[in-house]
Amino acid sequence: MKKTNPDLSVRIGLLRLQNPVLTASGTFGYGQEYAGLVDLNRLGGIIVKGLSLNPRPGNMPPRTVETPCGLLNAIGLQNVGVENFIADKLPFLRKLSVPVIVNILGQDIKEYRKLAERLSNVEGIAALEVNISCPNVKKGGVVFGTDYKAAARVTRAVRAAVRLPIIIKLSPNVTDIVSIARAVEEAGADAVSLINTLTGMAIDVEARRPKLHNVTGGLSGPAIKPVALRMVWQVAGAVNIPVIGCGGIMTAADALEFLLAGASAVQVGTANFVNPRATMEIISGIEEYLARHDLKDIKSLVGSLIL
Repeated sequence: MKKTNPDLSVRIGLLRLQNPVLTASGTFGYGQEYAGLVDLNRLGGIIVKGLSLNPRPGNMPPRTVETPCGLLNAIGLQNVGVENFIADKLPFLRKLSVPVIVNILGQDIKEYRKLAERLSNVEGIAALEVNISCPNVKKGGVVFGTDYKAAARVTRAVRAAVRLPIIIKLSPNVTDIVSIARAVEEAGADAVSLINTLTGMAIDVEARRPKLHNVTGGLSGPAIKPVALRMVWQVAGAVNIPVIGCGGIMTAADALEFLLAGASAVQVGTANFVNPRATMEIISGIEEYLARHDLKDIKSLVGSLIL
């Protein structure tokens, strides 16, 4: 008798993903950059590079530094702006069969609301991820993500402007991430994603100068996985909305750890720079794990950590 493949599909509110593997914003461009390397239609979904109302040039270089087990970046949310995205990037993405999630960012709540309104009825957008956690900009970003009241205000403003599912991306640079997750849930978020990068620094000892022009940057990659995993586990146990895990996921085993900790889906970020086919290998690895453990669907795995 032919054996049926395990069901990898998951739901994030009203959003259905054929599998739980998403690309993390800022590491996958607008999808087209990886088209020759990855079967884009096999992904659970694509989260595109963060968008602001107007184009942003980003920070001055140097903007990235490799560290032991990680990457330090201070890109500064360089992007083409919402109108150029709709005109030049979205037509390619519309041809794909997977959900396209747009990451948005603003300098103030008014800008978040305007962005949400502009994107609310644009064909080809399945959901919004609201970035309140970038550590590399002077206005907006982590300013909202480190205060639960401000995080809730941004969430309410976006919620009121759009019917699309909204995912709030949380910062790890806080003392109590659970209180912020609960605040955005109460304010109308359909899901939370965590974690964004941890603020870090690197110094050139010969020049006695910071290696990044911005002085500090956001640390990603395997170095932050234990922190991300702990926070996902804490938040998943405290909220009733889906949690999307992110932070140092390089392999299927990494992704499985996040699913066991309570994440309904995962985002793959820095791994795309090391191994452009990491997402494909992670999807296959999860499927193989479910089959090996005789599990019919991924839902039976989510949050099944034994303590």
